[in-house]
Amino acid sequence: MTGILQAEEVAYRYPQNDRGLLSTSLNIHGGESVFIAGPSGCGKSTLARCLAGLIPHLYRGRLTGEVWLDGLRTTEAPLWKLTERAGLVFQNPAAQMLALSVEEEIVFGLENLGLSPAVIRERLETILARFGLEPLRNRSPQTLSGGEQQKLALAAITARQPPVLVLDEPLSMLDSSAATSLIDHLADLTRVGATAVICEHRAEFLRAIPDLRTIHLNGHALEEVQSLESPPPITDHASRFTLEASGLGVELGGRSILRGLSFSATGGQVVAVVGRNGVGKTTFLRALAGLQKQTGAITVDGRRPDLGLVFQNPDLQLFNATVREEILYRVLEPDMELYAWSLRALGLDRYEETPPLLLSEGEKKRVALATVLMRWPRHGILLDEPSLGQDAAHKAMLIRLSRALADAGKLVLITTHDLALAAQADRLLLLGPEGFVADGPPDDVLRDDAAWSHLGLAVPDWIRAPEAQGP
Repeated sequence: MTGILQAEEVAYRYPQNDRGLLSTSLNIHGGESVFIAGPSGCGKSTLARCLAGLIPHLYRGRLTGEVWLDGLRTTEAPLWKLTERAGLVFQNPAAQMLALSVEEEIVFGLENLGLSPAVIRERLETILARFGLEPLRNRSPQTLSGGEQQKLALAAITARQPPVLVLDEPLSMLDSSAATSLIDHLADLTRVGATAVICEHRAEFLRAIPDLRTIHLNGHALEEVQSLESPPPITDHASRFTLEASGLGVELGGRSILRGLSFSATGGQVVAVVGRNGVGKTTFLRALAGLQKQTGAITVDGRRPDLGLVFQNPDLQLFNATVREEILYRVLEPDMELYAWSLRALGLDRYEETPPLLLSEGEKKRVALATVLMRWPRHGILLDEPSLGQDAAHKAMLIRLSRALADAGKLVLITTHDLALAAQADRLLLLGPEGFVADGPPDDVLRDDAAWSHLGLAVPDWIRAPEAQGP
């Protein structure tokens, strides 16, 4: 039986690095929900681009095999016809933001379909309410948090009501409540005939989708995730210190993001911060790193701390021609032993001569982390959503690396929506609009139902189960 999506021995190689997707065949029927599973870098994003027709129309690599979308051969049909039939949500939602406001972003796609003003208005209001975007409707997409941008990208695509949805890590930046809400929405759409293809690492949330079919995508010649056989090769372990933030306040665009926030942490700890999308987690890290104008004081022994920040969106801090040049950029007298250790620890050995922006999102995140490690900031490292694009093995590697840094006396501060990752920290803090509402060992905080309810967040049962405490 012919499906709405067919791939027949499809393979693709990007011209810059000869990597991509190995030969893959699949047949997906209308109304199906399909989970594409596989390790970081195995080609899930490339497959998503092939299924939606962006490959070959917007990418100029080597494509073999055939893809059929709702009866159209993607190599022959114009892209505008393909986009009427399939909507693709990118792994990095900022890459598909075009308009000057949230409302205009959604309306843009609807107008391109030639819908009447009345239908456009009805769909706009419905989708704004469905994704909780009404308060943000006049905001510029570029001022939104990563999670809010992800909601907007999902809203703009689903408002068009394409028969096929291709979603590349749609849950990666969503808090637990938003992720659960999205899954419920996808289940509703498939019940009325839509087809959903989901590439994702947070697979636990997908269990709520009825009759979900899983397809495992495995690429050969992927790097093995390295175990940390040795600690970082440095001798200047940080002496014990305490970072203090008092009366911390930040205003952006006339809006108060952080108000009178106080926080303290000692070196040698791994600390996780969790909160709803848009609550100010990224702003908090930027303030600590000295990249955000703020009121209040942030000190270590009366001076500004030396902290390195790995951004949520790695595209914002990668700009060199090769991974090697990126990591060594403006590092005077680099410690090449530390450089070699970082490559091994982060699984980047085979990409030294690859342009960093050609890597997968997860790989780019690890390059950005390597650039910070190479500078070896005195007091610690701030990681903004470090699990984005990372499979379970790489998340485990991230925790091992964080432990190694803490053992060297550094403070490691992680903001994340991945509660399985947060559960492995030494300390977990819940951030709400009024400040931190819970603080303590992860096991205790994860069982503080009142605090989670206060923030409007849910802790999935599988997080609290002992077997769910791995990454």
